[in-house]
Amino acid sequence: MLTALGLDAVSDAVYRSMLAHPQEGVRALAARLGTTETAISHALNTLSELSLLRPSGEHEGMLRAVSPDIGMEILMARQQEELAAHQLRIEASRAAAAQLIAEYADLRPSGTYPGIEQLNGIDQIRDCLTRLTRDLREEVMTFAPDGGQKPEHIEAARPLNRDLLERGVRMRTIYLESVRNSPHTVAYLNWLAELGGRVRLVPSLPTRMILFDRSTAVIPVNSDDTAAGAVVLTGQGTLTALCALFEQVWEGAQPLGEAPGVSDLDLSAQEQSVIDLLSKGHTDDTIAKRLGVSPRTARRLASDLMERLGARSRFEAGVRAVQQGWLPTR
Repeated sequence: MLTALGLDAVSDAVYRSMLAHPQEGVRALAARLGTTETAISHALNTLSELSLLRPSGEHEGMLRAVSPDIGMEILMARQQEELAAHQLRIEASRAAAAQLIAEYADLRPSGTYPGIEQLNGIDQIRDCLTRLTRDLREEVMTFAPDGGQKPEHIEAARPLNRDLLERGVRMRTIYLESVRNSPHTVAYLNWLAELGGRVRLVPSLPTRMILFDRSTAVIPVNSDDTAAGAVVLTGQGTLTALCALFEQVWEGAQPLGEAPGVSDLDLSAQEQSVIDLLSKGHTDDTIAKRLGVSPRTARRLASDLMERLGARSRFEAGVRAVQQGWLPTR
């Protein structure tokens, strides 16, 4: 189906039929496809607007379908233009939103929004996390998107985690699958599991997040610089949504002790995540951060998948991924 390239189902069917039966007119096409002549006429108009039909040089007044190799290039170029225009609109919206937020912040008296506390700098973040951890009673849920952990960070975390688990606090943490490449991190996670902590792995995570007793969330303001600042969220609606997000990711995550699986499409979960991120226009650096791997590894994964798809560009890779069932049609 060419719906992934912007054609509706009827136009797709008409284009294919005209390639196979170039002499047929509106009435014959309607009979062959089991639809109305009006629907065929609308489809012909659509195909003409997309330059997939051209006047016949042999039969005056008739239209002919352009060859698929030319037609697909036309559709893909059109989608690429639409994607670029959409990206520009997003950037313009983001800039306008940032300006509005800045202007509104200047107008507000000093203080914080209801349900939101702003933390500036690593010292405020650490003080807040220490207070929230001290007051923990039931459960802490964490997105840990940094990949392999530094040995000094692991050693600093051990006493705190041991204390929480001995106090009966339930601990659930979702790490990236890339931690499997870090032996000391895997050893730490196994130690954590032995004490009663629960750990699962996913190919990518949207951001760092810690949920305390389902009543408070701490999220960095900038995922690329988590030490620069963070927000503490306590609004009931916001917490309900964030807890639901965590549960959804947790249900789809893989327990630490299980071997990485491969889908029916012969793709690992990490490869599936790379395809999804590529289709959304993310750069190698962004993909690397989301997967917790180096930019070089992200480039290698992307190149290998493009080669498997026979794609010459990342846009073409997204189109081919949809065509081959690697991604759902949108």
